[in-house]
Amino acid sequence: MALPRTVVITGGSSGIGLAAACALARRGDEVVVVGRNPDHLRRAASRVGEAGGRTSRTYRADFAVLAEVRHVAERLRADLERIDVFVNNAGLLAGAHRPIVGATTVDGFDLTLQVNHLAGFLLIHLLLDRLRAGAEPDAPARLITTGSLAESWGWLDVDRPAAALARYRSRWLAYGASKQANLLFTVEAARRFAADGIVPTCFFPGLVQSRFARSSVLFGVARLVPGLVRSPAAAADTLVWLATDPAALVPGGYFAFRTPFVASPRSTDPQRATRLWRASLAAVGLAEG
Repeated sequence: MALPRTVVITGGSSGIGLAAACALARRGDEVVVVGRNPDHLRRAASRVGEAGGRTSRTYRADFAVLAEVRHVAERLRADLERIDVFVNNAGLLAGAHRPIVGATTVDGFDLTLQVNHLAGFLLIHLLLDRLRAGAEPDAPARLITTGSLAESWGWLDVDRPAAALARYRSRWLAYGASKQANLLFTVEAARRFAADGIVPTCFFPGLVQSRFARSSVLFGVARLVPGLVRSPAAAADTLVWLATDPAALVPGGYFAFRTPFVASPRSTDPQRATRLWRASLAAVGLAEG
């Protein structure tokens, strides 16, 4: 009998991440949840454990502190021999999860860009050998990143991806820049990880009824249109599909509602993706190669 797959979900203690965690646990996967809020993690452990009929492991890390990202990576490496699916889902919209817009982290980076891009970039690299171990000839390891239509208005400096720039003092411009980084990361990861049997993809979940929505006037207007704003469970459907279906194994693919989705040229340009990757390595203190 095949062993259950190991699925790691960052930002898995609420919203889309938690909905996907429960759905994948019901399918028999061993789901590992990484989150920031201890109370949310406790509730997530209970819900995911109930869905899967087994104890669910949770790990706490604040992605606004890269030292905590490194620490949680050490804990995950100690506990997991392989990772079959890594869901790079953690993120924030300034003013939603945290009230500060244009703030810098203890690491000296823009808060939104660090939490939404650099922290996940670092964690994936620190766990890359576990993803390689999860890749089989007939079943590649999967690396899934949660994107957003906000990438279309992102104005990302790919050579200084998390610098405290004046343009990032608008929470929506900062969020858009971070989502552009998520797509560019997927493009370059598809090129770099192909030989490792790892398939990176990205998806747009639609407008989701979440803490993001409750903090935004734009989302408030969108809620007036029936069916436009989706529940976390409905929004997680494409994520679950990307984590399970053979048809979803499209390196560098960008999807919405289980179908290919078009992104802006700035978010898919291979040269910008390479420049962002190199700058991100330097920002988090990792060597090339």
